[in-house]
Amino acid sequence: MRRVLLCFAALLWLPAVVLAAEPRAVSAQVADTIEREYFDPARAASIAAGLRSAAARGEFDAITHPQELASALTSALKPHDGHFNVRWQEGEGAAPRPRPPFDAARGNFGIRQVQVLPGNVGYLDLRLFADIEPDQADAPARRAIDAALQLLAHVDALVIDLRDNGGGSPAMVGYLASAFVAPGRDIYNTFHSRGGTDSEAPVQAYASPRPALPLYVLVSGRTGSAAEAFAYTLQQAGRATVVGEVTAGAANPGRPYLVGEGFSVFVANGSPVNPITGDNWEGRGVQPDVSIESAGALDAATRLALQALVAQGAGDDARWALEALDATAVAVPPERLAAYAGDYGAVRVEAVDTGLQLRQGRRPPLQLRPLDDALFFVEGDPARRVRFDREGGQMRAVELLWANGQLARHPRSDGPADTGANPSPMRR
Repeated sequence: MRRVLLCFAALLWLPAVVLAAEPRAVSAQVADTIEREYFDPARAASIAAGLRSAAARGEFDAITHPQELASALTSALKPHDGHFNVRWQEGEGAAPRPRPPFDAARGNFGIRQVQVLPGNVGYLDLRLFADIEPDQADAPARRAIDAALQLLAHVDALVIDLRDNGGGSPAMVGYLASAFVAPGRDIYNTFHSRGGTDSEAPVQAYASPRPALPLYVLVSGRTGSAAEAFAYTLQQAGRATVVGEVTAGAANPGRPYLVGEGFSVFVANGSPVNPITGDNWEGRGVQPDVSIESAGALDAATRLALQALVAQGAGDDARWALEALDATAVAVPPERLAAYAGDYGAVRVEAVDTGLQLRQGRRPPLQLRPLDDALFFVEGDPARRVRFDREGGQMRAVELLWANGQLARHPRSDGPADTGANPSPMRR
């Protein structure tokens, strides 16, 4: 035990990580890199001069921990460009140490979820714009996004969720955007750098675009870089409604540069220009068309999609799904639940703590949510409804309805309970 305690005590005396170089020297190396690599030479000189002046005033002199210095330098640079980021890693010298390659496949190339919501509204949760080679149709990332789009090929509207997407590859941005615009439209960003220009337009566009599909893009303050490019491009082209919070405001792409003593700095070496606005979202973020807290963005976009489909004359499944969304505040008074419960031939209605549920044989019970005093929908599947037929203050039968027009009626078989001539109203 004494030996263990001595070893533990020794650990307490291990020296803390300290800077191997003066803060002013590190600041100078970062400033030199920015002046050499930043895409705008005039701004590069100005930003670098500002950082050198801050260092000369002693703003970083008291910092002794390298990671704290990296954070302080990042904070000083961020107001000039959202992509600036200074990092420190112990042992990193003039050349980067070998690191395992980033395995996008283990994250399913950023594709977290593909789903068809009630009312035939598609949902794609995308956490990364994985890099693709535009002319390699068999590349894994390309096949993955093609498969996701194929699963959503028959939806009537689509929600793309970028609330947790920090960016990625411009090549994927252009390719995915081409799935929602007519071929040949000039909507793609052009990147300007010291070496010239490069377009985000796909070399090979998506083969079966849907230029009229109602499209909604969810964003948050976490949405950055390439994810912002996707939202901004389709918003300015009039092809998507952006829902959520103002995005990060990091438009300019780049890469990290080693500056010595374990430090590196991410410097933007290009800047996008949108052909429609002649501008980008740097420092301002993409402004949502519908501003709402990030947590409520999916419900808001789904409601907008269903409203658009109903206005276009979609079937009852879209209308019923919309009515279910709008009925979430309806409640059955607890004292009224027993009036609905009972046996109705092949089905049984039960009053439980969460409301009403319907059982049919050995099938899992269906939770019922009220639309009004007699009409309910199945939780999670609003294309299915349950209607109670009441006559003379008594429940006579229950009807099962489907949005495609099917109906099944089951008369009450256990002796109807008297519900009273003036049933209590539904509560909202």
